[in-house]
Amino acid sequence: MARFMKAVAGLLVLTGGLSLGAATASGATPVSGPAQLWGNLSGGGAGFKAVFTGAIGDSGVSLPATAQGKPSKKQNTGYRLFVLKKGTIFFNTKQIDAAQNNNNTPPTTENSTTCSFTFVTTDPVAIISGTKAYVGITGSFNVTISFAAVLPMKNGKCNMNANPTATIGSVAANGTVSYG
Repeated sequence: MARFMKAVAGLLVLTGGLSLGAATASGATPVSGPAQLWGNLSGGGAGFKAVFTGAIGDSGVSLPATAQGKPSKKQNTGYRLFVLKKGTIFFNTKQIDAAQNNNNTPPTTENSTTCSFTFVTTDPVAIISGTKAYVGITGSFNVTISFAAVLPMKNGKCNMNANPTATIGSVAANGTVSYG
């Protein structure tokens, strides 16, 4: 009888583990909480590598997108599509894109002696939709986009019309999401 009880207990544990695994694999278990976004803008072009940590835990690329969520070759379109391993997440980025496109914004820091400068912009972005594992996703992030560059000197002054001799850019964001 003791062997039978152990076998039943083992079967219940196994069955519970399998059903829990199935719920997780099918995306049925709701996920909610803080999430972070990390991106490297130094690759050039309109897209960039992205890593989500926290409640999302995924990686892939971010691409400019149309209002319909289709990838676009144009930069700062007001929308971004994150193509991740487990699905896609589509964002409204109109506010931060407008700030990035504003040519009248002075540098955040500037040094005319070394001909170096930074631009840092922080604005909210909202999730519009998701696919696959991210169907039904909602939430928003506070995104900070940072650029730093050094320009060449010409006749002892910064050559503002020249290509930078060095650049780097990054994206960092914190937010809250819910999906599943």
